[in-house]
Amino acid sequence: MDDPVDHDTHNMLAHVLLPVATENDARETARALAPYTPKRVTVLHVIEKGGGSPDKTPVEQSEEMAEAAAAAVRAEFPDAELETAYSRNVVDAIFEVASAIDASAIAYRSREGNRLVQFLSGDLSIKLVTQADRPVIALPRADD
Repeated sequence: MDDPVDHDTHNMLAHVLLPVATENDARETARALAPYTPKRVTVLHVIEKGGGSPDKTPVEQSEEMAEAAAAAVRAEFPDAELETAYSRNVVDAIFEVASAIDASAIAYRSREGNRLVQFLSGDLSIKLVTQADRPVIALPRADD
């Protein structure tokens, strides 16, 4: 069977999509990714839309957060690009952007939270790793 995806590690790290939520999350996620030396990094900040209800944060504030997150990643990866997505579904937005930019992999750090928080949030990590059409790299969390 012909497999169009080359599972070679170097190709997997050719263009990594790095979804981040906040400036601090971006900084820590970039630090976790740095030892793997990806060739290209694109930062993704998803601005969650309310879908008929008020947005969680004003769009201008969310866009400022995206820029701050990108700046934090650029401390590790100076050429990192920024993509901003507006969506009600964070995981779908990650997959759509990964496809649009032809990312070789999606790399992320799991967010803190107990099982109840994970359940209430729909456990984005499980959706990322079980529904992706490309490799998903779960980065290690530093011991706090």
